[in-house]
Amino acid sequence: MTNLNHIIDQVVKDKGIDRAILVEALESAVLSAANKKYRNTRDLEAHYNDEIGEVELFEFVTVVEEVQDSYKEIGLDEAREADPDVEIGDSLGMQLDSGSFSRIAAQTAKQVIIQKVREAEREWVYNEFKDRLGELVNGIVRRYERGDLIVDLGRAEALLPHREQVPRETYRQGDRVRAYIADVKLSPKGPQVILSRTHPGLVVELFKVEVPEISEGLVEIKACSREPGSRAKIAVVSHDPDIDPVGACVGMRGSRVQNVVSELRGEKIDIIPWTMDIGRFACAAIAPAEVTRVYVDSEEKALEIIVPDDQLSLAIGKKGQNVRLAARLTGWKIDIKSESRAEEAEAQEAAEAEGDLDVEGLDEAPALGEAEELLETPDSELLAEAGDASDADVEVVPEDRDKE
Repeated sequence: MTNLNHIIDQVVKDKGIDRAILVEALESAVLSAANKKYRNTRDLEAHYNDEIGEVELFEFVTVVEEVQDSYKEIGLDEAREADPDVEIGDSLGMQLDSGSFSRIAAQTAKQVIIQKVREAEREWVYNEFKDRLGELVNGIVRRYERGDLIVDLGRAEALLPHREQVPRETYRQGDRVRAYIADVKLSPKGPQVILSRTHPGLVVELFKVEVPEISEGLVEIKACSREPGSRAKIAVVSHDPDIDPVGACVGMRGSRVQNVVSELRGEKIDIIPWTMDIGRFACAAIAPAEVTRVYVDSEEKALEIIVPDDQLSLAIGKKGQNVRLAARLTGWKIDIKSESRAEEAEAQEAAEAEGDLDVEGLDEAPALGEAEELLETPDSELLAEAGDASDADVEVVPEDRDKE
């Protein structure tokens, strides 16, 4: 058999597989081929000899007085020819010629080796990337498969699905791409690394690369909302009173934020100071529009923001984009109204409240008037009216009847 040390070293170098795993795969392959040749009738073991670079095959038989199974037993006299010190009941190992396998046996060994190498590669890929969720990686576009991009990460391939691609971004074979590791999952074909160019985490990680204060923990990105390829908003806060979080992210003459914008191919980014006061935070999040006042409903986590009439379209943004991003950034529902619309709504509510009071007064007035009129009418008039009502079966009792 050929010296395998050189082949093993080359595979270890190219595939990055542990040498012990590959040696075990070779031993397993030779043993599998030998069992197939001898039809599993013998007790065999395979061991790799590193000095000569070969897999040695050994057959083990038990020393007995009378042989009943020639494949697994050996007589004492025959055994002592190989080892003079052997006794009955001992297990004797004898080396076989591992190079005498048939072509089919050799092919079986090759298939087992290939399978072991693939399993080792898959295990390495999963172990390498399962703890790297949320990281940025650089790769080279290899090919398209049904709209999905296959990206070469060096020692592994990753998938950039069509749904995770920015619509206006296009790639060709050989292009470099930077993406966010969104998921690592096991599939029947092995572990699969899922990349994303649309995840908000991509913006966060790019700022970590460009802004040392973020990577050092002096500035923190509290929230991020994004519409990929169009616009993004990030909320930042400083843990050092001497550092302006917005200025740190913008950089000298906008250099830092411009690097992020370039990587995102022109996507606009709003950098907003974060605060625990939801009213103030919402006012900043709705920028560049100015805000007149804010009404906060803490139970419903809802905000009503009033803006000047000429700022309404700016606050809402194109197709509602600005207010939508602000709502995602704050995590609250946002309703925007212009000042005139808000005044009309307030006037209408006041009118409805006043109308309710008037209606209640009208319902009570006639009954109150009739009662007062009845109390002021003399008894004689009441008796006369009763007498005129001849058709009515009514008896009127005067107050002084008991005295007579």
